[in-house]
Amino acid sequence: MPAPHYAGPFAGLPPQSDLSTDTAVFTEAYAVIPASTMRDIVTSFLPGWRGMRMWMIARPLSGFAETFSQYVVELEPKGGSAKPEVDAGVQSAIFVTDGAITLTIAGQRHELVPGGFAYIPAGMDWSVENGDATSRFHWWRKRWEVVEGLDKPDVIIANERDIAPIPMPDTGGSWATTRFMDPTDMRHDMHITIVTLTPGGSIPFAETHVMEHGLYVIEGKAVYRLNRDWVEVGPGDFMWLRAYCPQCCYAGGPSNFRYLLYKDVNRHAKIWA
Repeated sequence: MPAPHYAGPFAGLPPQSDLSTDTAVFTEAYAVIPASTMRDIVTSFLPGWRGMRMWMIARPLSGFAETFSQYVVELEPKGGSAKPEVDAGVQSAIFVTDGAITLTIAGQRHELVPGGFAYIPAGMDWSVENGDATSRFHWWRKRWEVVEGLDKPDVIIANERDIAPIPMPDTGGSWATTRFMDPTDMRHDMHITIVTLTPGGSIPFAETHVMEHGLYVIEGKAVYRLNRDWVEVGPGDFMWLRAYCPQCCYAGGPSNFRYLLYKDVNRHAKIWA
């Protein structure tokens, strides 16, 4: 089985001859951040890291999506951090798209290559070191919501190539999900999955639900309905959806349409005083 390819930021800067026509949009219900906008000029850096830069593509935003942040991190050779997380209440998930990194979690070393996934519970010591080539990975952060009687989830180390996609019912395999967390495990208050639609496959109804989403396209193209609009998306594009934003799509081909999906799950709604 050939190694999958994962789209990532363009980086660099476009030539002066380019026109600024793309699908970038921010609305009251969703945002689309196209790959073409993820350039050097919009990168950020973090204290306590060496040889890193990142694209911060989602962050908690009052009145919009409030549960998570999502970064695309790029590490130079031998880059990394001895203490990536500075908030003991925050859990993390990592998905590697390029290169190879070493995660050390509670003293245990784990080598992650493209397709590699790690879940790191809140409050656990961890570090990341890069190898001899540039590496890139997605990093999700969410405050773990404590529930009396539930322990924190376990560390998860996996690779998508070792997980069989689960077809959605009554779709003939045209719509499937690769699940990194067990959806029946109530300790988890977020899920990271890979959604795959074969050419011509669709989500044939307008999903409208309380879960917030981050959808990062890693392969293929589709026409996606977001709220009232139909938007063309392709490799490296990011869709950021607040709760209740209607959504559905049609995969365009010729390859599968695949995206990394974040959603918040398994907790009460917050009731403010």
